[in-house]
Amino acid sequence: MDLGLKGKTIFVAGASRGIGLGIVEACLAEGAKVAITARGAEALEATRKDLAARYGEANLWAMAGDMRDTATIEAALAGCEAALGPIWGAVANVGLHPCPLGAEVDDETWDAGFSQNLGSAWRLARGAYRLMAPRKEGAILFISSIAGLGALGTPLTYGTAKAGMNHLTKELAKITGANNVRVNAIAPGNIVFEGGEWAERAKGPRAAAWTRWIEREVPMKRFGHPEEIGSAAAFLLSTKASFVHGAIVPVDGGQTK
Repeated sequence: MDLGLKGKTIFVAGASRGIGLGIVEACLAEGAKVAITARGAEALEATRKDLAARYGEANLWAMAGDMRDTATIEAALAGCEAALGPIWGAVANVGLHPCPLGAEVDDETWDAGFSQNLGSAWRLARGAYRLMAPRKEGAILFISSIAGLGALGTPLTYGTAKAGMNHLTKELAKITGANNVRVNAIAPGNIVFEGGEWAERAKGPRAAAWTRWIEREVPMKRFGHPEEIGSAAAFLLSTKASFVHGAIVPVDGGQTK
């Protein structure tokens, strides 16, 4: 199926690996031009070079920086448009901040967790919407989590911030719809990729226990992969999803109850 993304510009935060990279590759495969950002300059450049070799230098633009910071976000959005043209889609994929389990979460960790998992998403969405609204077209996509759909025993900052992101999706959709800018979220389940937490667990000393847990909790009895999130993201960003607005879409192998 042709998703109609050819030549469109997609901006992806947190794009150097994992879910973000899966989204980037899915969009590039559809013929989109993609701006990639991440905090680590070295890893980001390695990713850019690899993708450019496969999809063409002209289809990629990269900028390293802290995507929790408004000035950095604004500079990245402006740089993307200067290099690749008007932004059609923006993907907020910045997330995860170390937080202990339980109730003993200090103020600094609490604030940092919300800044990373929710504040960064809002700031990117705000900047992207300012560009999209006058054009009367565009798509904003948040990468949430099934931890925001129910109490799964995750660290308090993570699940609570993702629940806030899900609500933000619906509230923002009420505002942006009149300007034909769609807002949706994907809630991934247990996604495994090199360097990610699930890859470490799957290879660690409790690997057998985690395998049993996956087989018990996930009806499909397996982990998900970044490309599976990428396919869902490409669809939601595309014109084929033109009436999908304010949705939180679980991609979790049926785990959400």
